Amino acid sequence: MKMDRRKILTMLGISPALLAGSSAEAAKAGTAAVASNAGPGKITTLNPKGMTLNPKGMPPPSHLSPMAPRQGGLEGKTVYLVDTGFHGGDRYLQQVQGWFNRNMPSVKVEFRRKAGSYPEDDPKLWAEIKEKGHAAIMAIGH
Repeated sequence: MKMDRRKILTMLGISPALLAGSSAEAAKAGTAAVASNAGPGKITTLNPKGMTLNPKGMPPPSHLSPMAPRQGGLEGKTVYLVDTGFHGGDRYLQQVQGWFNRNMPSVKVEFRRKAGSYPEDDPKLWAEIKEKGHAAIMAIGH
């Protein structure tokens, strides 16, 4: 089966001028060459038309929002530590639980494993935290 490289590149949103192998050919196709002086073993990359990111491919800067105002401390309150199943999250939360036990013994710490994977809902756990908890720390990874 013969592969049509131009068709594949077009479907991927890449200019077929990439096949031409030179900046001059890319310029004819209306794309800007990002890398130049491509020699043997090097690849020239192209910036396709309609690119929404800036020329270096960096996302726009994020804008910071202030933290919500604190409503007193945690003394005498209940904090839920929620493990979502991310590798090592349970061990991390056990360390957090130990810190609370040593440094803030009046804080009640409840360790829970969330049902399902990270993006799945766990209405029973959220209802328990809403009813009995004052804060929650979730180990979601990365």
